[in-house]
Amino acid sequence: MADKEVSLQEVTRETLGTILRLKVAASQECFVASNAKSIAQAHFYPETAWFRGIYAGDDAVGFIMLEIDTDKPEYYLWRFMIDEHQQGRGYGRAAIGKAIAHVRTQPGAVELLTSVVPGEGNPGPFYQKLGFAFTGEVDAGEQVMRLIL
Repeated sequence: MADKEVSLQEVTRETLGTILRLKVAASQECFVASNAKSIAQAHFYPETAWFRGIYAGDDAVGFIMLEIDTDKPEYYLWRFMIDEHQQGRGYGRAAIGKAIAHVRTQPGAVELLTSVVPGEGNPGPFYQKLGFAFTGEVDAGEQVMRLIL
């Protein structure tokens, strides 16, 4: 369990540098884009991208980004990372829980999708522990997972 209260906070001009310095372990880099790339992409999809820094108390420990399309309605965990020095403390589980709670407040939300790059050490087992299941679908080479809300 997380040893500090976990919150999802808006990334601001003041906190951007801190969020950009967060990194996954080198062995995990093939599974998630950098926070810099994620934030840049989010700015090109302002109508659907929802992103936040993950904080444990006052300390930035990760980053999460959802694609929220209320018109369809579709909800997708687009990016998620916990800094390599902060993993294994329950922050990821708590942050995903908060993101799920946010999605549940959205119109027509019945499921949350995500996808994982195939390979040894991918986050699939982590997501499965949280209730996601592989759908058998593949999107752009990534295995799609679904959580029924």
